[in-house]
Amino acid sequence: MVSFIVRMQFSPEDREKVAEILRELALASRQEPGCVSYIPHTAEDDPNTVLIYEQYRDRGACDFHRTTPHFQKFAVGGLYQIMRAREVQNLTALV
Repeated sequence: MVSFIVRMQFSPEDREKVAEILRELALASRQEPGCVSYIPHTAEDDPNTVLIYEQYRDRGACDFHRTTPHFQKFAVGGLYQIMRAREVQNLTALV
């Protein structure tokens, strides 16, 4: 299992656009055969911070995700173009 959290920060004026992009990206990503979980969140104390919790069956499924047309369109061509900062935190399951 491959799990990680992506944290991105956006400008307040991009909030609606970011929400729409994330809806499209999440819907498409959840349809991937190796995707276990793909859940975007906003931070309760900072609505300009987005966290995406992602889980994939294995490294191959995660790598596949990054090659999909929806990832290229909505993440690379959308979110990455308007984000102010990005951090990825890789996770290790305890059980």
